[in-house]
Amino acid sequence: MTPPPPPPSSNRRARKGPPPPKHLASPERRLWDAILRENLLDNEAALSILRSTLEAHQRARTCRETVDREGAIYRDRFNQPKPHPLIAAERDARAAFVAGMRALNLDLVGEAK
Repeated sequence: MTPPPPPPSSNRRARKGPPPPKHLASPERRLWDAILRENLLDNEAALSILRSTLEAHQRARTCRETVDREGAIYRDRFNQPKPHPLIAAERDARAAFVAGMRALNLDLVGEAK
């Protein structure tokens, strides 16, 4: 017998929110829709934080894709191995995404309570 699902948090509510910003890519647009469908974010400040949070997610994702394609190490003009500069940009963007999710008081998968 499976346990019953946990009760929804107080800020959860099934609803349709504003459309995602047009500059977000498809994965982030789907996240926008999912977050607004499951949570009550009904003021401009929260939507602005969500937009910035998903922009950070998109930046981290595109950095990761570029590093995966080009490799984590490159050689400088002196033929010395160096970490790809986008590794730092990805790290910073991921930190911004996590901070935005926390600012919105949204659960992060796998985060200990």
